[in-house]
Amino acid sequence: MSLVQPTQPSTVLVAIDIAKLRHDVLIEAPGWKSRKRLILPNTAVEFRLFADFLHGLKHPVRIVFEATGNYHRPLAHFLQAEGFHLELIASLAVARTREAMHNSWDKNDPKDAQVLLHLLKTGVTQHYHDPLVNQIHDFQELSLTYAQISLEKTRTQHRLLTHYLPLYFPEIERYYHATRSEWLLAFLQVFPTPALIARLSMEDFVQQAWTVVGRKVSKQRLLEDIYRTAQSSIGIPVAEDSEAVAMFRVVLGEMIRLCQLRDQLEQRAALHLKENVDFRRLQQMPGIGPILALTILAEAGDLRRFNHHRQFLKFCGLDLSTQQSGQFRGATKLSKYGNARLRCAFWMAATVAVRLRENSFRDKFERYLRRDPASADRKRMAYVAVAAKMARVAHGIIKTGTDFRCFYEAAAPSGRAASPGPSRP
Repeated sequence: MSLVQPTQPSTVLVAIDIAKLRHDVLIEAPGWKSRKRLILPNTAVEFRLFADFLHGLKHPVRIVFEATGNYHRPLAHFLQAEGFHLELIASLAVARTREAMHNSWDKNDPKDAQVLLHLLKTGVTQHYHDPLVNQIHDFQELSLTYAQISLEKTRTQHRLLTHYLPLYFPEIERYYHATRSEWLLAFLQVFPTPALIARLSMEDFVQQAWTVVGRKVSKQRLLEDIYRTAQSSIGIPVAEDSEAVAMFRVVLGEMIRLCQLRDQLEQRAALHLKENVDFRRLQQMPGIGPILALTILAEAGDLRRFNHHRQFLKFCGLDLSTQQSGQFRGATKLSKYGNARLRCAFWMAATVAVRLRENSFRDKFERYLRRDPASADRKRMAYVAVAAKMARVAHGIIKTGTDFRCFYEAAAPSGRAASPGPSRP
């Protein structure tokens, strides 16, 4: 007796190599003797003609592409709106397969389209998660803009600390503790050089600087200490009306502007997401504030789309990998093939959580250090383990819709005490 295999519907396979001005398209359809190659200009008219052509084939269509900057987003959104099934292929998979297929490292668009089509036929694809369709586009723009502002603020801060302050007022750096303390920037706008302080009496200086530094504990003693510091400064003597001081003030003003813009973006993110339940639940976790919660939602989207926490860990690049060949077995370490911004967000949250008391993340960190408290490598591994645990917990509380509990491991779900066995890293 022969078994009749169910017939699969014929499918049109489309591979698109994305570029800035035009896209290379390779199509394989049922009944065609050979593949069809197209050049698709990056215009709305050509998109419409291409979609009509695919609709006219009267078969289900599977489209695959490799994410390339942001150039793929308009075309992918248009094709998805037209009802086509889109799939994504990782850049690393494309590069390795290209080398295997063509025995060469060279890269050109026609070859990439062939590689994409081959990977589509073999099933090595990923689900395409459109940010606009899944309503996380605004989150991403807020998060990316905040990241760019923070990066520029850090660069400007380094210019101040490595160029301007060593030249004009080296001793004032001891009062610069955090970028959130903007009083020193405002103070340097008024007194950029120690000569401007030294020419005043202590009483006059304290009176003029009193409102500049804002609300401070022991403000009188602080200003008197700064005055005495200025008396013995080694800063180079430049005139107040010189171009050097003018440029110093320009950079100080830019630093103040960036700090204020960063604060505005934080307030805007909190206002935009105040009704988001996932945003609120993520902030219940120690170490995760509004910006890290925004970053997690912007980069991962809806965490419920990951069926298991291992899938989410792999998406973050927090999964473990081991190099092994024959009798050789390398050290197990992070793969780091996932989303770098997500991995950084959980790492930063872990560094804060382990300094707070009464949470299971600190317990895990301390258990890791018991074996060798003085080992810097062991400490780094502990931070990684805590970051991975934070990712698992974040996925769990959002997927199950439950609030965060500091010591969930202390009791089993049934209410009985958990077994005292060793905890998994």
